[in-house]
Amino acid sequence: MKVGLIRCMQTEDSCPATTDLKVMKEKKCAFEGVEGEIEVIGVNTCGGCPGKKAITRAVEMVKRGADTIALASCITRGNPIGFACPHAEKMKNAIAKKLGDTIKIIDYTH
Repeated sequence: MKVGLIRCMQTEDSCPATTDLKVMKEKKCAFEGVEGEIEVIGVNTCGGCPGKKAITRAVEMVKRGADTIALASCITRGNPIGFACPHAEKMKNAIAKKLGDTIKIIDYTH
């Protein structure tokens, strides 16, 4: 699995994505059951509210080899600030629509 990770720009000062990377490395949470190596292709933010840049950033990570786009839990579950992105579902759907069925979308990390 080659993963492009998209995270919330609002949380980047308080979260350096260490837990996201750890669960990938240890194949836990959203990555449980993944067979084979997990390679991180890139880590980027959504670009800030309302997350429109997440689409072009996901496309770029796919161009660079990602076969999976993971939306970090800061977007979909509100970790660590306790407030999920109000645009998360729309962002996920827009990314999926742009990338098509060949790219897997994971909507949380931990």
